[in-house]
Amino acid sequence: MKFLYSDTQDYVDPEYDFINDRNAPTRQRYWDDRYAHEIMQPTPYDGLLVAMSAVVPAPGVASSKVRYSIAERRSMLRDGGGGVREFLRLDGPQYKNAMVMGDCGAFAYVQQEKPAYSPQEVFEFYAAARFTHGVSPDHIIFACDTDNPPREAVEEDIRFRFDLTLENAREFMRVCKANSMPFEPMGAVQGWSPKSIAQAAKQLEDMDYRYLAIGGLVPLKVDVIHKVLRALRDTIKPETKIHLLGFAKADSIQHFTGYGITSFDSTSPLIRAFMDEKANYYVPKLDGSLEYYAAIRIPQAIENSRLMHGIKEGIFNAEDLVKREERALTALRSFDKGQETLEATVEAVMDYQQFLTLGGDSDKHTKSLIKTRLQIERTLAAAPWKHCGCDICAHIGVEVIIFRSANRNRRRGFHNLGVYHQHVQRILEKSE
Repeated sequence: MKFLYSDTQDYVDPEYDFINDRNAPTRQRYWDDRYAHEIMQPTPYDGLLVAMSAVVPAPGVASSKVRYSIAERRSMLRDGGGGVREFLRLDGPQYKNAMVMGDCGAFAYVQQEKPAYSPQEVFEFYAAARFTHGVSPDHIIFACDTDNPPREAVEEDIRFRFDLTLENAREFMRVCKANSMPFEPMGAVQGWSPKSIAQAAKQLEDMDYRYLAIGGLVPLKVDVIHKVLRALRDTIKPETKIHLLGFAKADSIQHFTGYGITSFDSTSPLIRAFMDEKANYYVPKLDGSLEYYAAIRIPQAIENSRLMHGIKEGIFNAEDLVKREERALTALRSFDKGQETLEATVEAVMDYQQFLTLGGDSDKHTKSLIKTRLQIERTLAAAPWKHCGCDICAHIGVEVIIFRSANRNRRRGFHNLGVYHQHVQRILEKSE
């Protein structure tokens, strides 16, 4: 089972100055930056997935935070170039077995009547970029009714999306065959219930697809995903490969090893580094599970939106906040060197944190501060970055646990990817 990371343009400045919080003076975004696989060994994933909607603009496609520039798109698709592997700098001999998978990025056009790209356009994109695998253009169905209602009982829009996804898959396979299959085609599966998903998968098998990409899983709970996968495996051939698209339940992957899953993609380990309230830093446990720690939030006083609002309203004093911020950072770095006590470090951080913690009234604010203090004490007492041998923690030390700026937060996400990838490998070893 391969773990793929879905590319969201997450790279970092290798020369970032953590003390002064600034990029290298001559740094050019992407061109000078480094992906996780360029600064971590072993590689923290088995491949990458790139969405067409991030690379090739289409009329009506919703704006996305992941958006390739014109220069980046031309670099990836230029004639005679190395394609997506070269662009992602995943073209060295050490990456020869890495999957580079393309999909349409159906979330970008989910509100449109039809997918933003035709099967022919999708094929041309995959072929030009030299992907190893490419998914047929689908139209997302989010509903999954485990009561398995019949076709006539579901909304017309859902039936339309179901039929169109299959029609696109049929045409996509025809185009792939006509062009000697320059990549492995993957049939996109959508449905409104476990039974309809299984029926769609069987139809894709009949179209000669041997690798199926199961969509619409993002909002589903674990028990529903189990029902979907059981229905699939009861219907399709044992040798038919399965990929789980956008698998948001990545930390529960150990519960899905019995379904013959070939691959899945997720951004969860990286995103949790800066989007989760307390599970920001992954640690492997001796029992094979994962443990999580909260990052220490010390945002830049003059850039944080909440603090800046308070400064403009006259609630906070800018000079005072900057001094408290500096004391918190100094205390953390001194603690890391064994030059400051746990108690003094917690106090310095909380002295700044009191302005960041939200609370509608004094009681809620006090409770929130107590909760935050406990999280900070737990993280500092364990000092997990000191016991991690990954390239990120070894290189930047305590900076990895500081919630502050993209260059720290993404590096912490890179650490999480590495820990998670090894977690998946251990699960597979146990299941054999």
